[in-house]
Amino acid sequence: MKKMNIVYEDKSIIVIDKPAGLLTMSTDNESERTLFHQVYTYLKQKNKNNKVFIVHRLDKDTSGLVVFAKSEKDKAFLQENWNSFKRKYVAIVEGIPEKKEDTIKTWLKETKTFLSYSSNKPNDGKLALTKYKVLKTNKNQSLLDIEILTGRKNQIRVHMKEIGNPILGDKKYGAKPNLTFGLYAYYLQIIHPKTKQCITLVKDFPPSFLKLFQENIRK
Repeated sequence: MKKMNIVYEDKSIIVIDKPAGLLTMSTDNESERTLFHQVYTYLKQKNKNNKVFIVHRLDKDTSGLVVFAKSEKDKAFLQENWNSFKRKYVAIVEGIPEKKEDTIKTWLKETKTFLSYSSNKPNDGKLALTKYKVLKTNKNQSLLDIEILTGRKNQIRVHMKEIGNPILGDKKYGAKPNLTFGLYAYYLQIIHPKTKQCITLVKDFPPSFLKLFQENIRK
């Protein structure tokens, strides 16, 4: 399948580099143009008895590594341990963060219109921890390395907005319109559900990200 970039596959899991603009899983309005449907079709073509299960998801506009399991038991193991796995993103944000590195700690809540926001009151919502480090800056943007220590809905997007540096192209959370959505999940370190061995998967940053930093770089 030309549109599906398989990063890793064995008898238990399959890891895909999801492009921006593609849903991970179906919604009420879309059931076929999804990464899950592509993986399902691919595995069924190999063997009609194959199955696939969603372990986690990325937002539609976020690109990067997504893990699927091939059995319910493997799915359950991965989901039960998901927050203990290391997950890193590279992000382009508007402006330059005040701190070159920091760990943001808030409790996330959601409005009736499904917009996430933070509370600083302990236990007032779901605990969200986001660790970031500024890699490079130019006149208008910064390139960040981000590690999420919890996996909450829109966590990175909310936290970047709330420190005054929204993700590039993230109109929902305060950024100006842009053709590029600046969030890519490039790193996963997980425990394999069968072998219990540590697996580290790393993808190079997308060329479109680095292109924005070819000129006027400063430390």
